[in-house]
Amino acid sequence: MMRFDSALGLEARRGPVATAVKVIVYTGMVLVFTGPLIGLLVSAFSRTLDPTSFSLWPDGFTLDNFIEAADKNVYGYLLNSFVVVGFGLLLQMLVSVFAAYSLSRKKFRGMAVVMLIMLATMMLPEEIIAIPLSLVLADLPLLHADLIGTYAGMILPVGAWGFSILVMTEFMKEVPVELEEAARIDGAGELRTFFTIILPLCRPALGVIGVFGFTMIWDQYLLPLIVAPEPGMWTLPIALRSLRSDDEVGLGVLLAASLLALLPSIIAFLAFQRQFMRGLTSGAVKG
Repeated sequence: MMRFDSALGLEARRGPVATAVKVIVYTGMVLVFTGPLIGLLVSAFSRTLDPTSFSLWPDGFTLDNFIEAADKNVYGYLLNSFVVVGFGLLLQMLVSVFAAYSLSRKKFRGMAVVMLIMLATMMLPEEIIAIPLSLVLADLPLLHADLIGTYAGMILPVGAWGFSILVMTEFMKEVPVELEEAARIDGAGELRTFFTIILPLCRPALGVIGVFGFTMIWDQYLLPLIVAPEPGMWTLPIALRSLRSDDEVGLGVLLAASLLALLPSIIAFLAFQRQFMRGLTSGAVKG
């Protein structure tokens, strides 16, 4: 039977006093980490709002905040966010798996330089590349296309992310080469071997890059701010800033919009939870 010990060492304590201490400590931890979420959830459905109070039940349950949010086009901004994150995440995962396969299975000159460049892109703050990125999107090299004011301008820049590529590369390196050799002996081509042998074994890593990639794209603020000049193309993070500065928007509508912005990330984590946890712990069970 596997045993897990916490950093507090409470599992080794027995008796009624230890049990009471565990309940108090664990309850406090749950309230600290989930308190803001509970407060947001309750306030979004409350008729009367008091920013200085905290309640576990709505004061006058109502859906008016979400109805008024529709008048402020919050659901249109939410739809824009789903379009960007849907196509952006799909593109990012495709680029990550193919790039990782090349880096983990193919040997070519300059591989170390490629890895270094990817690491460098992860270390640069978004503010530094904002101006160069806007210039590139305004006049796409070779094609000379203007992507400002288009969904493609918000999707293409997030299609390649160094973190996802590095995670997939390190995971694919752990897949035994003997499996590929056996598949080739049986007559399988390289693409068939990739899709039927390697990719299914990388499901835990796909869960990891899926969760982190979804969160990264969903929380994008600077990129949509550069690309979307008109409010009709705003994503929800940009809309929240606009709603906050609008005196005609009540606190309830702002909290309802904040809840709508938070829920997709939670749902994405719950959907990929099993693969996500397997991906995080897979390195600990090797060797």
